Amino acid sequence: MAYLPPHKRRSDGSDPAPPTSSLGSLSISSSPRGRHQLRPSNNKIIHAAGCVSRWSPLPPFSPDSDDADSFRLEPFACEPVERKTGAKPLVLSLSSPKASSASSAEAAAAAIAERFLPELLAAAKRATHDVPSKEEAVVKLSLVARVGKVLFQPGGSHVSLDSLRDAAKAGNEGSKSQVRKSFYTNVPRECFQDMELSLVKLMGLESDSSKEHYHVKILDKHQSDSTMSCKCTVQEGGKLAIHKVELNQIRQLVEDISCLSQDLDLRLMLSTKKILKNPEVEKAIHSLVSSAILDPDVKGGLRWPFGKESIGERFSIVGVWHTNYKAFGNKTLRLYLRHADRFDHRSSTGEVSNEVTFKLTGISKRLQDGSKEADSVKEMLESAVRMIWDSALCYKMAR
Repeated sequence: MAYLPPHKRRSDGSDPAPPTSSLGSLSISSSPRGRHQLRPSNNKIIHAAGCVSRWSPLPPFSPDSDDADSFRLEPFACEPVERKTGAKPLVLSLSSPKASSASSAEAAAAAIAERFLPELLAAAKRATHDVPSKEEAVVKLSLVARVGKVLFQPGGSHVSLDSLRDAAKAGNEGSKSQVRKSFYTNVPRECFQDMELSLVKLMGLESDSSKEHYHVKILDKHQSDSTMSCKCTVQEGGKLAIHKVELNQIRQLVEDISCLSQDLDLRLMLSTKKILKNPEVEKAIHSLVSSAILDPDVKGGLRWPFGKESIGERFSIVGVWHTNYKAFGNKTLRLYLRHADRFDHRSSTGEVSNEVTFKLTGISKRLQDGSKEADSVKEMLESAVRMIWDSALCYKMAR
């Protein structure tokens, strides 16, 4: 019988459950800076020592009264989570449309910046100061804003308004809540189409580029806590050319906001990436990538001949992404509209998603340069959040 790679195998007629790359499941927590090293999860999401990861709703819970009349939990149709857990996840919503009239873009941006800025400056300082002097990589700071839905996962711990109130309070106090949440980045198809048709004009962005990439994920057993990602382009003749090699991004700060007056929620995240500069490892990576065969009929778009998915006992292919994106931008911000087809070789699962990401390049550069002008960073942050709130979170209005 001919060899059949894992991503072509089918145990039944249905597609396998997608991996959690677009879900980012974690407990709602906030670790005091410098105290704890958070371990990577099974899908290699790595949090730095002292990473703050927290959640809050906007408008916030009332400090003094029962919230049952203002908020409610309701099921949210999300096939990846339902396949994995057997139940619909929950989202926090306002009890009545009348309660949604409070949050203007200006007020929302001011509230989010006020909460986020102190942790942002502290996390950036920690990230840039904790880089060893003899690193074999170039470390880059990146601040992004993503749109999607904050999902709460039933099971394990009871999810209720009281437990969510405690979770929001825990984030403020630097403690940990057992409520499990995820940020689902696969936006509705109509939203994705609206982004390109009208959002770009509303935000005053200019078309930057449109590119196709293959991202080959490689595990080095000498660095088993991290995965290398090789961004590749297709050359004439169908061979891949390596554009750059990065190690796993390390999350320094994660702020999730359930934007209850909008259709979509917001995640602000500061992370660091290392661009690999190691000739020995790069040689092995090149050998693996050069063996790849383009195949539109397999998940992720790439396959390898039998025996060519690893080199010795050290290097092996663990995943592949095929992405097409369009980028738009101005001097301080870039918008990426990305269609991604992913496949995880370890779990033999795949997913296809439409994702919207804003790279806050102006703020990232200030933080990378060690800027101490907090007022300037706050002004840039408020401007970016206000623009996203007005134009990207209420996709039904963008038509």
